[in-house]
Amino acid sequence: MEDENGGGSSSNLDTGKADRSVWLMKCPLLVAKSWQSHPPSDPLPLAKVILSLDPLQSDESSSLQFKMEMAGTETGNVPKSFSLNMFKDFVPMCVFSEASQGKMSMEGKVEHKFDMKPHSENLEMYGKLCRERTNKSMVKNRQIQVIDNDRGVHMRPMPGMVGLISSTSKDKRKVAPVKQPEVKRTRRDRGELEDIMFKLFERQPNWALKQLVQETDQPAQFLKEILNELCVYNKRGTNQGTYELKPEYKKSVEDTGGD
Repeated sequence: MEDENGGGSSSNLDTGKADRSVWLMKCPLLVAKSWQSHPPSDPLPLAKVILSLDPLQSDESSSLQFKMEMAGTETGNVPKSFSLNMFKDFVPMCVFSEASQGKMSMEGKVEHKFDMKPHSENLEMYGKLCRERTNKSMVKNRQIQVIDNDRGVHMRPMPGMVGLISSTSKDKRKVAPVKQPEVKRTRRDRGELEDIMFKLFERQPNWALKQLVQETDQPAQFLKEILNELCVYNKRGTNQGTYELKPEYKKSVEDTGGD
């Protein structure tokens, strides 16, 4: 709805920037955390995008190469360069924002969608970072609690328990097994789970979903989301029904495994 002055906004939604083209980018967790920690008052840019064009390519979309270089001061093995894979085939989307006063604004329409991954020149550095986070996530924080009552009173079967048959009972009929309730698993941090997955695929190249659920103790649906991003599913052949890393990630795991 437009206001009386033709400003392209209503009392609830500002649509002045509705026709602006914007990019939608899915970035790694470490990049998102780095940007979120950037002080709003700092005028320096977060990163710069380098566009390369191959004039010999007839297809415009395939001739464009996007590369992002981080402008921050990250330390350690954090990659400084990332490749941006562009997609044009996606559901039409718009971007909205909300001010602190509750005012909603339409920031534009998504023209291109990008997936962000470490550039080939940073694969070795990224592999070291994955191993560091994996080793950190493997540290056990569980504690052993000593029970004061050493007579085992709390561990004895109580009367009325399902499946309990008294030694004096003459009823020898089989008791129907009780269906165990489904275990509710807690999701790990996404970046932490990706590191664990890389570690597992270093151990063996192919995994079934059921095996990965047991190894990671994660919900199957959450694992599928990660697997769809990192792996390909074998529908036929000797490894039918299993997942294996995509070529670009498999190369990174092989390189880091040889260090």
